[in-house]
Amino acid sequence: MNKRILSVAVIAAIMGTTTQVQAAGFQLAEYSATGLGRAYAGEAAMADNAAAQFRNPAMLTYLQGTQMTTGAILVMPNIDVDGEVTYVDGKNPTSAKDIAGDAVVPNFYVSHQLNEQWFLGVALGSNFGMATELDDSFRGNQFGNEASVTTVELNPNIAYRINDQFSIGAGVRFVMGEGSFGAKSSVDVPLSASLIIPKGTTLKYMEGDDTSWGWQLGGAWQINANNRIGFNYRSEVEQNLEGEANGLGFSMLEGSMNASKIYAGAMELTLPATAEIASFHQLTDKLAVHASVNWTDWSSFEKLEAKIPELSNSAILVKEENWKDNYRFALGATYELSAKSSLRAGVAYDQAAVDDIHRTATIPEVNRLWLSAGYGYQYSENLAFDFGATYIFADESPMHEADTDSLPFGGAFEGQVSGNIMLVGVQASYRF
Repeated sequence: MNKRILSVAVIAAIMGTTTQVQAAGFQLAEYSATGLGRAYAGEAAMADNAAAQFRNPAMLTYLQGTQMTTGAILVMPNIDVDGEVTYVDGKNPTSAKDIAGDAVVPNFYVSHQLNEQWFLGVALGSNFGMATELDDSFRGNQFGNEASVTTVELNPNIAYRINDQFSIGAGVRFVMGEGSFGAKSSVDVPLSASLIIPKGTTLKYMEGDDTSWGWQLGGAWQINANNRIGFNYRSEVEQNLEGEANGLGFSMLEGSMNASKIYAGAMELTLPATAEIASFHQLTDKLAVHASVNWTDWSSFEKLEAKIPELSNSAILVKEENWKDNYRFALGATYELSAKSSLRAGVAYDQAAVDDIHRTATIPEVNRLWLSAGYGYQYSENLAFDFGATYIFADESPMHEADTDSLPFGGAFEGQVSGNIMLVGVQASYRF
């Protein structure tokens, strides 16, 4: 790989980052344990602690003094793929169980009030990440046997309080990313009486890394003492993952059958733009409700293409994706048990970013239903702890793969993906 991947790997090791997709596509919602407890409802209008800036920099204007928040969320997915493959040997059942391993998503935030109008903040976390790997015995590996995306984002922010009602904020996003995609032959493929491509032969594999820039803008409208609306927009980030590639799908372009030959190359990956509109409503002294609608520009994720100068002057198709924009709807509530403790709860519906006909096993994108609960405890005037837990029901959804380039190496696959995901988060916040 390109040497820059070393810096990403070091930062990822420091953060303990091994991420897995939880929101739509390979987008991560898990930025704080506080928000987790309410299914991330109302985030662009909430200012619980320094983590608020990651979802709306304008919310920095609601944080007094200097604050620091850090925590982590444990992700425990259970995703299975089942179906049958049709090949020259007929129809055969096949399955891949638990294709995504457990992961930890950490975070760190600092906010600082300069004066009554200006506020600063720094966020360190991740907005995108995923990792899937299918068993070698799975008969659909010719369409993809593994995929991963890891991003680490450094996000400095600034906010300005215009008056008691309106605030605005902006931030710069420095994104360090790496990714990979692989596909293997799932059966022995005879090309002639004397030449057989063995099962498990790499058909396509790419890995690479990049650093790139983006931005975010946010605003807040304090309608009155009990009602607030927030808005946030995060820009698209283009990553050109420079690294290496190998596999028959590449070597055959130059008349070679050497699947292990390594080529220098790059793969473009678009981290899509997102937007959120959220509201906060204090109904009584003890009860507040909050809501969010999120949009993600997943239609920008059309296909994965390789650029390998040694083989071609034009892009080489790696995988068709054909995704579409999606929406997420969340509703939550906070109840103050006492001056020191509070309960949170929330429900959310996350639309799939892909139609059934385009769903793949490497990124098993489906509709999701979130049920969340959380607890906050003010240990002292300066120190607070937050806990959150979520259970995600992933819809059982059909899957069909029959890419013509991959069919000769294992046949067509027809099946479904199903599963569930458990999230548990802890967090500490300190006010100086």
